[in-house]
Amino acid sequence: MGRIFVVDLEGRTYKCKFCKTHLALAGDLVSRGFHSRRGKAYLFSNAVNISVGPREDRMMLSGMHTVADIYCCRCGQIVGWKYEAAHEKSQKYKEGKFVLERGHY
Repeated sequence: MGRIFVVDLEGRTYKCKFCKTHLALAGDLVSRGFHSRRGKAYLFSNAVNISVGPREDRMMLSGMHTVADIYCCRCGQIVGWKYEAAHEKSQKYKEGKFVLERGHY
């Protein structure tokens, strides 16, 4: 495995709970109205210092979505998921966005 390069963000940031690696800027926050199996979650337009897992279809509260789990690039902990595709027209705004689970940052 190669060397890990981590992006340090300027300003108010959301960080990995486990290793304090920057994950997202407060300015990229789209919504605080999301939930995960483990509690509250926030939707972001952008995220850094993550690795993206394989795509899978998952039934969410808002319907069927194609998502990929996202992991902190430094410690490897799961921190949320990325919306790859929405199967319902009303949910298309989520595509390409990231959900960070509140208990993990």
